[in-house]
Amino acid sequence: MANMTRLWYLIGLLLIVSGLVHLGVLVLDGGPWDGPVSWRKPFTFGVSFGLSVLSLTWVSQFIRLRRRNVLLGVFAVASVVEVALISVQAWRGVPSHFNMSTDVDSLIARTLAAGGFTLIAIAIFMTISAFRPSHPDTGEPPSTDPGGSLIVQLAGSVGGRLAGSPSMRLAVQAGLGTFLAAMAFGGIMIARGVVEAMTGSQQLAYTVAGSLKPAHAILMHGVLLLPALAWLLSRTHPSEQTRLRVVRLAIWTYITVSAIVSALALFDITIVSPSTASVLCAGAISGLAIGALALGTYLPHIRRRRSVTPR
Repeated sequence: MANMTRLWYLIGLLLIVSGLVHLGVLVLDGGPWDGPVSWRKPFTFGVSFGLSVLSLTWVSQFIRLRRRNVLLGVFAVASVVEVALISVQAWRGVPSHFNMSTDVDSLIARTLAAGGFTLIAIAIFMTISAFRPSHPDTGEPPSTDPGGSLIVQLAGSVGGRLAGSPSMRLAVQAGLGTFLAAMAFGGIMIARGVVEAMTGSQQLAYTVAGSLKPAHAILMHGVLLLPALAWLLSRTHPSEQTRLRVVRLAIWTYITVSAIVSALALFDITIVSPSTASVLCAGAISGLAIGALALGTYLPHIRRRRSVTPR
């Protein structure tokens, strides 16, 4: 199982690298930022899918999950296919989604839609699993050895249950709930776009689907942010009661902000373009999550060094 976990982490990292490479291509080659044909798409999809693979691989260890490696494997493969096909279409200079102009483009568009619904199905299964009662006689929580490396601390295998403190359990459940909401918005985007494309309104398909990008993006990475915050608190605050209060406050704050962004998207109220808004939302949430993981890793080391430094 440990080897498979490393494989999922590696796939997630490679997807992020792929996205960053295409960001470099965008900077060097130029071209439009918005629109269905842009280097922005393989950049944002690569980074977002990579973070999602990494997040679900880590969070799944806190869940009483059957066939964990099968589910993560399907999610990782579907993510790779999505990013690969979007990248191929970007290099061909044609739209990836809702493009029915040729047989090849139609096949790619349908494969992307099928992959999206596969990801939604896995998100539903994992969310349901997160709310199953845990069995206290099985599994151990992830290693929090302050002397271990980040990858060891985050990738410690947990067998068979929703492990950890009440604050971590709540964070995982809420994170997966928001991830499922992001997948729901993604499903709505796909369905609306496919309907418009099939009726011959391809440009309208991009418009109606793209308007929901900010709602989809801001909810996408809560599955990393909320558990990362709970993990940071577990390493910095000894009181579980305090940790639980902070996690609850963070959840409601996140839900409130996400609801506002989603409402603006649903009513087509924009300050910047939906593509820019989605990148800003996803970047802010994932950036906070990565910051929490970094603080949780290095603060205990700093405190330990201070405690042993002679005065």
